[in-house]
Amino acid sequence: MPRPRSGSTRKLPYDPTEATDALSAADPKLAKLIAKAGPFTVRLPAQQSPFEALTQSIIYQQLHGKAAATIHARLLASFADACGIGNHPEPQDLLDCPNEQLRAAGLSHNKALALRDLAAKTLDGTVPTIARIRRMSDDDIIEHLTQVRGIGKWTVEMMLIFRLGRPNVLPSSDYGIRKGFALTYLGLKPTEKVTPDLLATHEQIAKRAKKWAPWCSVASWYMWRACDLAAGKTVQPE
Repeated sequence: MPRPRSGSTRKLPYDPTEATDALSAADPKLAKLIAKAGPFTVRLPAQQSPFEALTQSIIYQQLHGKAAATIHARLLASFADACGIGNHPEPQDLLDCPNEQLRAAGLSHNKALALRDLAAKTLDGTVPTIARIRRMSDDDIIEHLTQVRGIGKWTVEMMLIFRLGRPNVLPSSDYGIRKGFALTYLGLKPTEKVTPDLLATHEQIAKRAKKWAPWCSVASWYMWRACDLAAGKTVQPE
C-alpha cells in the first residue's frame, strides 16, 4: 500500500501498545521480534472513500511506488478542469472520461478497465460508502470489494489494515508474511536463499495466529519487519 503523506494521517482506532503488550505476553518468539523491531508505527492516511482508496490501490498494483505515485498524480490532474484542482474525480467522472485520458496518465489497458469497473460498482452500491463500510465485518468487506475487476483478497486485506485500521486481519498468502514467519518460527536463516518450500504455509500461520487474535494485523506487520531486519533495513514508519 502507498504510504500517506506527512501530516495527512489519523489515529488508529485501537491502542498499539495494548496490542503489542498482549502479543508479547501470548507469544514469546513474537515478543523477541517486537523488542528487536521496535514500536508499531502504522499511521492511517486521512479519511478516504472506498472509491478513492481502491482507485489508488489499483494504480499501485505491481508498480514501484514512485512510478505509481506519478501515474496517480497525472490521473488526478487530468480531471482538474472537471473537478477542480486537487479534487478526486467522482465515479461518474471516471466513467465519462475517454480511454485516451486514462492511457495518457500512464494506466495500462487492464487497469483502465479495472478503474471503470470500480466506478460502476461504486455507483450501483457493490462498493459500500465509507459510512456503511465502517459497520461491516472484515469478511463482508472482502466479499463486496473482490467483486471489482482487479481487486483480489490481498488488496482488500491491505486496505483493511492500512486504510481502515482493522486490528485482526491475517494476510497469510502474502509473500512477506510467509517469509517473515519462516524467519521467526521455522529457522529460516537471513542469508539463506528462499525457495517456495521454505516459506510458511497458510496452515502453519493460521495455527500460530490463534495466539495473536484479536491483533493479527499487528502481528502481520511484525512479520514484514522480520523481513526488513533480515535484509539489514532500518524499520521505517508506514
